[in-house]
Amino acid sequence: MASALNRERCRHLDFNIAYMRYLRMAWSVVALNETVEEEIRSLPMDMRAKFVRISNMICEFGLHEVGMPHVRPLQGKLWEMRMKGKDRISRALYVVATGKKVVVVRAFVKKTQKTPSQEIRLALERAKDIEP
Repeated sequence: MASALNRERCRHLDFNIAYMRYLRMAWSVVALNETVEEEIRSLPMDMRAKFVRISNMICEFGLHEVGMPHVRPLQGKLWEMRMKGKDRISRALYVVATGKKVVVVRAFVKKTQKTPSQEIRLALERAKDIEP
């Protein structure tokens, strides 16, 4: 009986150690600079809330576990977070950097069905200096 209890305590301890390692390897979501932070702040409140929710999912579960309809590859190293509000949709374009870091390089409200090419060009230009 005592050895079974000790084995259970060891399993619990192993789980806690593994969980602490996981926390140290967790993902983070950051804005590239103050301009991007302002773009995110300028999104309508419901879309900002969706942005925070998707960011929290990435941080909690890892980018590899979050897929459609929340994130999607866009072009090359550029991906998009997909936020849908009451009557509009918005996107936060990002790249993945070293150290499990999602770097948001552009945020905007979409006005057309397709992501405008000038938004993609701007995001790729901003992402140029980020180490993959």
